[in-house]
Amino acid sequence: MGYSYTNSKGNKYFLNSKDVTLKGGRNQTIYYFSKDERAQGCDLPAGKQVVESPKTGLPFVKGK
Repeated sequence: MGYSYTNSKGNKYFLNSKDVTLKGGRNQTIYYFSKDERAQGCDLPAGKQVVESPKTGLPFVKGK
């Protein structure tokens, strides 16, 4: 089980990660939240924090 976050509206989200290849050929890991637990679940990486969008309440990962 990975990292989970409950927003101000009481909805629970689970953190997932995915390795993608950018157009320039560089590999990068992206982090995203989902409402259900998935096999790509991961822990919150070091040096990152979760921030909630004030308009929608959706969480996202941001560097400190």
